[in-house]
Parts: sequence; C-alpha cells; structure tokens
Amino acid sequence: MQINELLLFVWSLASMKKKYSNNRLFLILVIILVPLALIGGQLINDEKNHQLNYASSSSVDNSAKNNLASNNGYFQYDTNVVWAVNVGGTKYVGVDGISYQADTSTSSLITGDVGNIEKIKGSQDSFIYESFRSGELTINHPLENGLYDIIFKFAEPEDNDMGARVFNVFAEQSLVISDLNVRLARDGKHISALARAVYDVEVKDGQLDINFKSIVGQPILNALIVRKKNIKSDQWEMVWNDEFNYEGKPDPNKWSYDIWPARKVNSEDQAYTDNLKNVQVKDGNLVITAYKEVLDDAQYTSGRIHSQGKGDFLYGRVDVRAKLPAGQGTWSAIWMLPSTPFKYSTTCKENEDWQGSATCDAWPNSGEIDIMEHVGYDMQTIHGTVHNKAYYWQNWEQRKGSIEGQNVEDAFHVYSVEWTPENITVFFNNTPYFFYTNESTGWRAWPYDHPYHVILNLAIGGMWGRSGGPIDNTIFPVSMEIDYVRIFKPLTQ
Repeated sequence: MQINELLLFVWSLASMKKKYSNNRLFLILVIILVPLALIGGQLINDEKNHQLNYASSSSVDNSAKNNLASNNGYFQYDTNVVWAVNVGGTKYVGVDGISYQADTSTSSLITGDVGNIEKIKGSQDSFIYESFRSGELTINHPLENGLYDIIFKFAEPEDNDMGARVFNVFAEQSLVISDLNVRLARDGKHISALARAVYDVEVKDGQLDINFKSIVGQPILNALIVRKKNIKSDQWEMVWNDEFNYEGKPDPNKWSYDIWPARKVNSEDQAYTDNLKNVQVKDGNLVITAYKEVLDDAQYTSGRIHSQGKGDFLYGRVDVRAKLPAGQGTWSAIWMLPSTPFKYSTTCKENEDWQGSATCDAWPNSGEIDIMEHVGYDMQTIHGTVHNKAYYWQNWEQRKGSIEGQNVEDAFHVYSVEWTPENITVFFNNTPYFFYTNESTGWRAWPYDHPYHVILNLAIGGMWGRSGGPIDNTIFPVSMEIDYVRIFKPLTQ
C-alpha cells in the first residue's frame, strides 16, 4: 500500500469514530484493520513484482509494461545515431525514433539520379523506401574519426529479371557488401524493403566515404543510418543459462528434442533425431551436426532442441554465442516460438500438432521471433525477422533486417535479441540491425505479449536452404556450435 493510500485509509477510520463513540472499540478496529491493510497492500505489490519476474506470468499490467519498457537496461534504437538521410527524399522521423535528414546538398554530397516507388511492402517505415537515388553513387560526409555501424536501406523499384541489378558497396575503400541483388535478398519481391547493416567501419580522415559500384545494372539506395559503435549496457541480471560445460546429451532439465520426419516444416530435407551424434555437448560447446544418411524417407539427419516448459520467459534479452555451418543447403537458426502456441489461434483443435499443419493457424497467429537465421548459399549474411498474422513470409510482408557478418563459419559471434512490451531489437555482436515496434493495433501485428522459448536447429535444404541451388553433398558432416545460451532481465532501478 502506498503512503497516500494508507493516509486515506486512516482518514476513513477516523471518520468512522463518529459512528463508534466507544474509543476502545475504535482502537481495536485500528489495531486490526491497519496491519491487515498494510499486509494486503504488500501482497498486491508483491504480486505486481512477481509478474515482472522471468517466466512468471503470461500477462503484465500496463504500469508494469511501462516501467519495464523504460528500464535503462534496454537499448533505444535511435541511440548513438550521428547521421541519417532519406536518400532522394524529404525529412522524416521513423517509428524507431530516428530523424532522417532530407537529401540536399547541405546534408551530404550524394550523387545519382532521384527516383520514386509508389508502393512498398515489408517495412514499418515505408516512406523512406519510396524515394531513392540510382547510378554510380558516391557519399562523402564529414564525420569524426572512430568506429561506426551503418545500415543501408534498399528497395528494387522495377519488376525486372532477378539478376538485372547487382552491385557492390564500399565504405572507406573496403568492400562491405558484395554482389548485392536487392530483389533476391528480399525473397524475389521487387517492391519489398531491404535493410542491410555493416559494422566496424573506421573513419580515419574526418570524412565518411561510401561508393557503389555496378556489376549489372545501376546501384540503388533509399536511406542510410550511421551510428557510433554501440556498447552493451550492464543493466542486466542473468536468469537462465546453459554454458554447456559438461559432456553428453543436452541437460534434460533445460532442453527437449523435436523428433520429426523430413518435410514436416518448411519442406526441410532432414529428419530430426535425438541421437548423440546429431546433438552432443562436448569440449564446452553444444554441437548440432547434420549427416548425409538415410533415415526412413529422409536423406539427411540433424538436430533441433528447445527450452519450452524449461526456459520460458516474457520480455528480456537473449545472448547466444555460436559458430555457424558452411555449405550450400545448410539453414541454421537461433529463434523463439510461443510457449502458449494456441493463445491467438482461431482454427486449431485442442493440443493439435500445429507445427507444419495446413489447417491450424497457431503459426503465424501467436508469433515468431528469429534471433539468427543463416543460409549456406549466402555465407556472410545474418538475418533477424519477426512473423505474425499481419506480417509473415507468405504475404510477403515479414519484417526483417540483415547484417554482413565476418567469418561466421570460422569464429564464434554473439547473436542477441532485446524484447520489451513495446519493441523488439536484434543484434549481431551487439550491433543493432533490426527493429520492430508494437503498433498498438492488436494481436495480429503484436502477439508478443506472452512467454516464449528458445530453439536451436540446423536444417538441411527446405524452401530457403535450397533457394540458392541444390544441396552440396560434399559438405557432410556439417555442424553448428553453440558456446552458451543466456537469458537476462533488466536490473530493477
């Protein structure tokens, strides 16, 4: 009970004294009722605090949401942005809070022809994709020396052939994006938005220099964000983790297996097993390995594990340190699904096997958060995505971002997400590259209001894994390695 509430309560008792002329009776009432009120108030407060605890509740009251969203531990997407420009367009403030300058001679020297796109899919900020420059683009912008992360935003304006526009991007004389086919990178849809990030661009001479070089057709650019290197906040408390400092099968108190046949989901070619050779903890890492071998009607085997019922959480941060597989046909993922999958379903039977179902709409209705997806035919590109009823891949509207990784198959990197009642932000080595905000339009666009769990898997083939060509059978066995999985909640202020 708050102080003002307590004072009001005592005042009300005092007013009762007129009814009860017997002072002894009044004193007894005060002695009994005031402690009860205090205890009751404390229980209410305790319950509110309990709702904010990791994996403690499927719902949070509005005041708790606001407090959680404003906690200093969470990253604000407009943090450290030093320059943003709406290329070919006017001033604009995005849903992520970033202020984009108009593309004028005073904002920067940007060469290239100006154009416009009438309709854009796949973005909460479609306005900044509606204008662009194309040609042999150059950008020269005064900037303090130091390290920067850059997000480039593209959209293909023409319904041309898949390979009609391919180009390279150089920053500070270094190749940062190679062979970019915007249409291919956005699943073949020519009017879909593409956000592609690069990190650790070092400015040494007081000027940021960016150049676009044609391979086929003319390069294109719709918007640009430049951010000083982000430093992870220390305002976090770890509430669940697995460091994999043991041997054998994954800890059964933390992980469960999905044991599935081939083509159950996404037309994936492998069967998922609980065999030790497919999923094993050794040398301080979880190792998920795919083999070229026949199992029933599958030509490949692999592993998929999840923390449902053992590591569920509502809001917080996830860090996963991993080394990814290489090779055409691999499709590795670190991602999250709802632990209450039927929360927003409308067509499912009770406890239906909803994954891969053509009739049950638990997916996408109840949501999906992809912390990391990677396909072997595009080795250095890392993807972060959300799916829901309003925006998912089947309607070409999934909200996603990508970043150019480095040596993801040879070195460990940290893949992260921060999830609040208001926003979802995805990171690579603590570089933020994808942002999705709660539009306050209901569950179809924001089903992310109930507990989720973590999934780790290595798929072979499938709709995305085979998009770049047939599976390369010379790569097997091939593995994804996980050093740790850590879930955090923000420290209380």
